[in-house]
Amino acid sequence: MGSRVATDINSVPPVVIPGPNFISNVIKAFQTVDFTKALINTVIISGTIAISVVFFSTLAGYAFAKLKFRGRNGLMLAVIATMAIPTQLGIIPLFMLVSELKLTNTLGAVIIPGLVSAFGVFFMRQYLIDVIPDELIEAARVDGASAWGTFWNVAVPSARPAMAVLGLFIFMAAWTDFLWPLLVLGPKNPSVQTALAALNASGGHTPDYSMVLAGTIVSIIPLLILFLFAGKQLIAGIMSGAVKG
Repeated sequence: MGSRVATDINSVPPVVIPGPNFISNVIKAFQTVDFTKALINTVIISGTIAISVVFFSTLAGYAFAKLKFRGRNGLMLAVIATMAIPTQLGIIPLFMLVSELKLTNTLGAVIIPGLVSAFGVFFMRQYLIDVIPDELIEAARVDGASAWGTFWNVAVPSARPAMAVLGLFIFMAAWTDFLWPLLVLGPKNPSVQTALAALNASGGHTPDYSMVLAGTIVSIIPLLILFLFAGKQLIAGIMSGAVKG
């Protein structure tokens, strides 16, 4: 329907056959809101969060899975317990903290709270427990590898399928996040989701759904590109889990 005009969509029954107006609808969407800036902002936000979460989750997951230290199980339970707390409960104090740090209307207000993920730590821990035998860790230590060298040269190559899966999930979650960017980013510094909301509101009581749908199609193109690049690792991770099951 993003290739139709508004009258076709609003007709009863609506016209669902693709039409010739997709490019004009996209141009109209980019003229109505700063969609280019929204795409750039969201790529920066989602990419930074995904890279950070994958790195720290792999690092922490390796520590919980293969390193022995006092309080390991209790600390892991505490990490898991945070996943049971609804995100909405932390919005007000987090917004107050962001305001105190004068980060509102900046990308940092969205990026910083998302740099680590309890789910990511748990996900990587469960993967690394099974995929890396303890004997391989011991062999690396006997060969003189440091703790960091063992992690980087043994754990990371083995965890690449899981890292790709986690990175894709986190990127998609950050890309589709609406509530938090709506609260901390102003209209002059939009994300993709807030830009789509602005498109929907631009028509008042009669939104131009053809324009909104065209913008929505454009907004999912980066996700499709990411899936094409990460698809091989994603399938490898899924097949690995299926074989273990």
